[in-house]
Amino acid sequence: MKPTILSTTVLAVRKDNQVAIGGDGQVTMNSAIVKQDAKKIRRLYHDKVIVGFAGSSADAFALMERFDAKLEQYQGNVLRSAHELAREWRTDKVLRRLESLLIVVDKQHSFLISGGGDVIEPDDGIIGIGSGGSYAIAAARALIKHTSMGAKEIVEESLRIAADICVFTNKNIKVEEITS
Repeated sequence: MKPTILSTTVLAVRKDNQVAIGGDGQVTMNSAIVKQDAKKIRRLYHDKVIVGFAGSSADAFALMERFDAKLEQYQGNVLRSAHELAREWRTDKVLRRLESLLIVVDKQHSFLISGGGDVIEPDDGIIGIGSGGSYAIAAARALIKHTSMGAKEIVEESLRIAADICVFTNKNIKVEEITS
C-alpha cells in the first residue's frame, strides 16, 4: 500500500508592496507525524523569487529544480518561467505524474502552478495550498480586511489559525518575504 502523504499548509499574501510566503513544518504519513520541522519554502534566482510547495516532496523538489532552470533560462522572468514550466509539466509524460503544487512569488507576481497546466494569479493576492490551505486563505482574507497587519504578520497568524483547525498542519512556521 502506497502511504498517503497529507502534509502542508503554504500561504502567500501580497499587501502594500510586500509579499510574504510561509509554510508549516509538519509531514504526515497515513496517521503518523514523521517530521515536524520541514522547510517547504525556498528562495530561487538570486533570492528574488520564493517558492512554496505542497504534495510529494520528491516531486516538488524536481519541479522546483525545473522552475529554477526556467528562471535562469529566461533571466528571472517569473511569468514566462511559470508558463513554460506549466506547459512542460502538462505535456511531458514523466512530469505529468508528479503530484505537487507550487506557489511562486516575486516583487510583481504571485502564481499557483499545477500539473494540469494551470498558472493562476489570484485577484486578491492570497494563495493557499495543502491540507490547511483553505483555512489559511479564510484567515488571511479576514485579517487583511479587519487589521492593519503587514503581509508577513498576516501569513504567520493565518498559518497559526490553520494549525488550530487542520490536524495535518503544525505551528513550526517559517516565513520569507520580499519588500520593494
